[in-house]
Amino acid sequence: MPLLQADTVTFYYTVAGSATRHPPLVLLHGAGGSRLDWPVELRRMPGVQVWTLDLPGHGRSSGAGRTTVAGYAQDVRTFLDAVHIARAVAVGHSMGGAIAQQLALDHPECVAGLVLIATGSRLPVEPSLPERILQTPAAAIQGIVERAWHPATSAAQLALASERLAQISPAVLRGDFLACQTFDLRGRESEIGVPVLVIGAAHDRMVRPDFSVMLAERMSRARLVMIEEAGHMVTLERPAEVARAIMEWLGEQRW
Repeated sequence: MPLLQADTVTFYYTVAGSATRHPPLVLLHGAGGSRLDWPVELRRMPGVQVWTLDLPGHGRSSGAGRTTVAGYAQDVRTFLDAVHIARAVAVGHSMGGAIAQQLALDHPECVAGLVLIATGSRLPVEPSLPERILQTPAAAIQGIVERAWHPATSAAQLALASERLAQISPAVLRGDFLACQTFDLRGRESEIGVPVLVIGAAHDRMVRPDFSVMLAERMSRARLVMIEEAGHMVTLERPAEVARAIMEWLGEQRW
């Protein structure tokens, strides 16, 4: 699994599949996440080249992380240039969806389409959360995990999710939620003119499903798919359904 030095960051990434009639997909994880938030059903979709990236300071990528979505969008642009991807479909979950939208606005020349999962044109973050991550990290992580997963999720899965979240630096996790807290593209959704697939989760308690509905309504070329019986971590809870929605949408486009 390759490492790539670009500017001040060593990016860790995976790539599966080869170039096809579809643009390559680049998977962007959410706050405190990593490539592990994308299970094999999404990392290895048939007939599609899929790149999965650890953002700076996450997973096995170096760096201190960022405190703005725009900063992460610039990192993604740097990565695309370094691996010689001219235009990609940016697939983003939660904060990753915010990064994908920012990338489409700041660097439209490198974005062929967007898949926006459990996200919105703004992201609701409880005001005290960034500081609580530093002051009482264990309690803050427990609260994040409890809201992020479907209520029927097993205790074992919740424990694994908490363990993974605890592996990231509290400073980086705080920065991610500061980035989410200040992200707000309301009023600019219509500026994104590429094809967009919006995937919401019917039981999302972190970014409510109406955020997905409004996002799709405000984009001129968007299609909405709502996944039932799924929470905010829909990519891990219902990966086959998410992959099927993406593959169907890709097949409908004329790239």
